[in-house]
Amino acid sequence: MQYFLLVLGFLLLIKGADFFVDGSSGLAKRLRVPTMIVGLTVVAMGTSLPEASVSIAASVAGKNDLAISNAIGSNIFNLLIVCGVCAAIIPITIKQLTIEREFPFSMLVAGALLVFCITGRHITRLEGLLLLGLFVLFLMYTLNAAQRARGSAEEEPAPEKLMEMWQCLIYIVLGVAALAVGGRVVVSAASHIAHAHGVSDNVIGLTIVAAGTSLPELFTSVLAALRKETDIALGNIIGSNIFNILFVLGTASLVSPISISSANMIDIVMFIMMSVVTFWFCKTNRKLVQWEGGVLIGIYIVYIIYICAR
Repeated sequence: MQYFLLVLGFLLLIKGADFFVDGSSGLAKRLRVPTMIVGLTVVAMGTSLPEASVSIAASVAGKNDLAISNAIGSNIFNLLIVCGVCAAIIPITIKQLTIEREFPFSMLVAGALLVFCITGRHITRLEGLLLLGLFVLFLMYTLNAAQRARGSAEEEPAPEKLMEMWQCLIYIVLGVAALAVGGRVVVSAASHIAHAHGVSDNVIGLTIVAAGTSLPELFTSVLAALRKETDIALGNIIGSNIFNILFVLGTASLVSPISISSANMIDIVMFIMMSVVTFWFCKTNRKLVQWEGGVLIGIYIVYIIYICAR
């Protein structure tokens, strides 16, 4: 039964990603805003719903270790696996603004989280409010950028055969629903299968739950890359990582202050180091090519071996 549910979950993820990319791409064209901005906001927040639900629910239940390990583990998966697989499929061209603004902002956010964790080994409610405040500023910036882009696009002729606005919204809603349900089904089925084979809860939390809640990002970004919508693919990865730290951990710490273990600190440092490596890859020739994607995937395999052994 669990194997059937696992296959069903993957089918929901595939179809949900299909609907979500179509709706998001159509929305960008209808509103005449860059697809990168849609990827940073609508797509990123939609695909991060599983991380939000798991981490916030864990915080409500008092399981703060799961709340932070899920968020950081998902970010590492996004950066190394999602970005790596997309680059392995098709070289991702990086826009100058992404190198100058969005990517550095995601690293700045990760650095702020590390500072919060070092000072007191907790993410307090006040620090959670600061994270949420940064999230509001990030949204204001992206919405302002969208408005400027839309204003300049009004001078250009409208593209033909645009998807209707109501169709875009239906596709997005259906896609989000299928991604959320599919991600939850896959995580549940995989956890049951792992338990049946004697895998510990600690390893399951750091691998299956973190990777499982990132499956929407993986399927959405890979499908976008296959359709050469590389801005949506990259925007989804960067936006999801920003959303996971600022909104997910900010909200979770408001519910209950999050205590930080030594293992959590190592994972956060690992995420920052890998962010720097990926940023360096992106900055060289403003592209993320196949061999660089292979390196990122290889680093994740080593990381998984490490956390299983520790």
